[in-house]
Amino acid sequence: MAMRRFGWSNFFIRLLVALFLVFATYNPSGYSWVHWLQHAENKIDPLIIVAGVLLLIGWVIFLRATARSLGFIGSLLVLLLFGTMIWAMVSYGWLSLDKPTTISWVALTLLALLLAIGISWSHIRRRMTGQIDVDDVEES
Repeated sequence: MAMRRFGWSNFFIRLLVALFLVFATYNPSGYSWVHWLQHAENKIDPLIIVAGVLLLIGWVIFLRATARSLGFIGSLLVLLLFGTMIWAMVSYGWLSLDKPTTISWVALTLLALLLAIGISWSHIRRRMTGQIDVDDVEES
């Protein structure tokens, strides 16, 4: 089976899915699964539960892939990079601490970016170094 090359379009698809996952779960606009659950009269409505399970499946897939490809140290380094980016934006006046909603949007976007990097990292590392990650080996 021929391997397809991993490119920017593949990364952006993963980023869009991660953005959907993060913002569908929670966002400051008031339109998210968390808000839906908070304002529901019947907290165990089947549609709320199905949506929650689907979101949970997405989170498990993304978090597990991120943990396996980046590991704790790699994830911590990415979070440190993003934290210093937010600090720089605040320091240079590009982002105001007076608007917590704006900081929430930025932080959630960076969380989605972390998930997209995590789920893509094995492909990116293979393109950069030629090294292949193998987690599961099938026995013949």
